[in-house]
Amino acid sequence: MDENQGIIREAAAEDAPQLKVCMQKAYMAYEERMKGKRLPPMDVDYEEEIASYPVWVIEREGEIIGAVILTFDPSCTQVANIAVDPDYQGRGLGRKLLDFAEQKALDRGYVEMRLATHVLLTENAAFYTSMGWEEVGRDDSRVFFKKSLRIKGK
Repeated sequence: MDENQGIIREAAAEDAPQLKVCMQKAYMAYEERMKGKRLPPMDVDYEEEIASYPVWVIEREGEIIGAVILTFDPSCTQVANIAVDPDYQGRGLGRKLLDFAEQKALDRGYVEMRLATHVLLTENAAFYTSMGWEEVGRDDSRVFFKKSLRIKGK
């Protein structure tokens, strides 16, 4: 990854306060659209997340500007949360985080990934579609996606 954009590294417990700020900024951008409703990632205990799940952050000049949280279920890798600080969006960081997550899934032998986004976050849904994700369902508040992964050379 271009170091001007930051480096992706595994999160450590001491990253939790900055990670929370990054996530709150990212999801606060949708506050008006959500009519003041807070999305769940805004209220997560990120110290607990880092202790419980694989979490990677993008760090630039000592500041956390994005992150991805994965879970490895028996049948697939789930993207539990992915976000980029709004001050750094539009620079390919979301794409780099998703590519990184896909490589982590492949490294563990997974051939499918899944994620969900809120139905009102239409630009996120369009982004995932542009990255090769397929919409597989909806409920009242979420759009569900999956992506089949190809092992290199196959």
